[in-house]
Amino acid sequence: MKEELVNQIQIYIEKNIMSPITLQQISKVLNYSPYYISRVFKEVKGQNIFEYIRKIRLTSAAKILRDQQVRVLDVALDFMFDSHEGFTRAFSKTFDITPKSYQLSPLPIQYFIPYLIEIKRKEENRMEAKAIFVQIIERPKRKAIVKRAKKATEYFTYSEEVGCDVWGVLTSVKEALNEPMGMWLSDKMMKPNTSHYVQGVEVPDTYQGVVPEGFELIDLPACELVVFQGEPYNDDDFRAQIGFVMESIEKYNPKVYGFSYDLDGYRFQYEPQGYRGYIEGRVIKR
Repeated sequence: MKEELVNQIQIYIEKNIMSPITLQQISKVLNYSPYYISRVFKEVKGQNIFEYIRKIRLTSAAKILRDQQVRVLDVALDFMFDSHEGFTRAFSKTFDITPKSYQLSPLPIQYFIPYLIEIKRKEENRMEAKAIFVQIIERPKRKAIVKRAKKATEYFTYSEEVGCDVWGVLTSVKEALNEPMGMWLSDKMMKPNTSHYVQGVEVPDTYQGVVPEGFELIDLPACELVVFQGEPYNDDDFRAQIGFVMESIEKYNPKVYGFSYDLDGYRFQYEPQGYRGYIEGRVIKR
C-alpha cells in the first residue's frame, strides 16, 4: 500500500534527520525507485520529501534552541544547513522569528508535527485480554493554554473544525508542565457556543508568558485525578485498542474505591502512542 510505504519513508527520515538524506539512500533501503518514492510521497502527503525533511529539521532545531544554551551555528550545522545565514533565512521564513531571537525569548510558535498515516485493515483484529493500570495523582493549582472549538465532541471532529496545527503550537510552549492533551470540559468550564472538547497544555499558575492568538488561558484548580493507562499496542490497530480502553473506563465504578468523578472538572487524554498505551484521566472528588 502507498500509505505503508510513506510511513516507512517517514520512519527512515526520523531516524536519520541529523544526517544527509537523499532519494537514492531511501530508494536503496526501501527497494523502490527514487522516482516512485518521490511521486508517492507527494501524492499521499501533499508535499515533496525535501520540504517535509526541512520542516522536521527546523522544528527539531527550534526545540534545541528553546531548551539549550548552544550556538545557533552549531544547531544549523547539526541539522544539515550549510551556513548560519541559510539556516536563519529558513527559520525566519517558517516561524516568523530569527533563531537567535527565539532562543532569547521562546514564544509559542507553530511546530511541525509529522504524523504517521493511519492504515485501515480489512480484517478485524481479535482482542485479547488486556490490563488497564489505574492510579490516583494530585495536581496543584495551575493554568492551561487552550483553544476552543464550537461543536467538537472528540479529537476527529475537533481536527475537522479547528485543524491539526494546534498541537504544534502547544508543543512549543517552553513553560509546559506536561505534554499537550485533549480535554473534555465540564459545562461549568465551557463558554457559550463553544465545544466540550478542546486541546491545551498545562502551565504554572504564575504563567506570564505569551498566549498565542486564538488561544486563551484558563484556571485549573488543585485536584486529584484518576489516570487510566492501557497496555502498549501496535500502531496499525490503534483505533481498536484505544476503543477497548475507553469502553473499559466507562465501565469502571469509582465509588467502589471511595470517590466519584467531579462533574465540575474535566477529562483528558494524552496523544495515543503505541509504545506506552492509551492514557486518559478524570478529575475526582472523595
